[in-house]
Amino acid sequence: MIKYLGSKRRLVPVLGELFAGSGARTGLDLFTGTTRVAQEMCRRGMDVTAVDTASYSEVLAQCYVEADADTVDAAEVAGALDRLACLEPVRGYVTEVFCERSRYFQPRNGMRIDAVRQGIDDLYGDSPLRSLLLTSLLRAADAVDSTVGVQMAYLKEWSRRSARELVLRPPVLTPGAGRAVRADAASVVDDLPHVDVAYLDPPYNKHRYFANYHVWETLVRWDRPEPYGVAAKRADCRDAVSRSVFNGRRTMPAALAETVRRVRADTVVLSFSDEGYVALPDLVEMCRARGQDVRTLSFESDRYVGAKIGIHNRAGEKVGSVGRLRNVEHLVLAGDGDRLDAMVARVAALQEA
Repeated sequence: MIKYLGSKRRLVPVLGELFAGSGARTGLDLFTGTTRVAQEMCRRGMDVTAVDTASYSEVLAQCYVEADADTVDAAEVAGALDRLACLEPVRGYVTEVFCERSRYFQPRNGMRIDAVRQGIDDLYGDSPLRSLLLTSLLRAADAVDSTVGVQMAYLKEWSRRSARELVLRPPVLTPGAGRAVRADAASVVDDLPHVDVAYLDPPYNKHRYFANYHVWETLVRWDRPEPYGVAAKRADCRDAVSRSVFNGRRTMPAALAETVRRVRADTVVLSFSDEGYVALPDLVEMCRARGQDVRTLSFESDRYVGAKIGIHNRAGEKVGSVGRLRNVEHLVLAGDGDRLDAMVARVAALQEA
């Protein structure tokens, strides 16, 4: 999967055991991001709905949640990727904006990204393979970028991986056919079907994924927006409509509490960082307001790699110091007490194994 701030890569085995212990057959990933957790739900045999506001998240969900590994022709996907890989490189928007104006990709890879992205629309615009091909391109571009994992800035010197050749590989699909929904969680939560388990991993501070991953948003939309600033962000990153209530210190707690209360699920699994705007006791009270039993689990992990670099000015001079290097991810479970105990027992068994 692509590099992503707040990714649940390390927690996925734990979440998988929680889902299995719940006996759930239907699931909701309400802030799906890269769909990493939704994919685990699919692998656990659940019928999954994945929701997010980002266009790149929608494409990833169309690939990994909607597409069924058992019905997709792998040879057809491989053939399409080979065809795209053979396209002549072209100097287009990606090269001009993300290679020359900024330094996210080296120009030779930028020209190939330009050619492949336009080729996807020209050759496969109406094909059911489109989301799979876009996902392959996102993953290929991520493997040769020159950032520390977010697109708010790029490295002063080219990263070693940026010198690699762009390689298109077929995405590894999951079983079952779920649903991808591009919508704001707070607005759509009442319209979603009732599920056995709902997983909520909301933004927990001011950092907006729309701005953090604006390159992916542009690569998917292919709308060639006017860039601004050193980071060459999309102009609409400055629009109020791109800001979420979940990113505001004043608005986030109430929005989260209301979403937790309204989500239609037998069991809720709420994930939240100790760096967020809401403390663990308040998260517990939000879940108790559902009128259900509550259990909590906490896991320590390394912080985002940028924390290890320190703070530098635009000239590359260090003007700050490295902050804390570890954080704690809390999981708050709400539901039937016996079911929650079975879920927690599955995690305990995993940790003892």
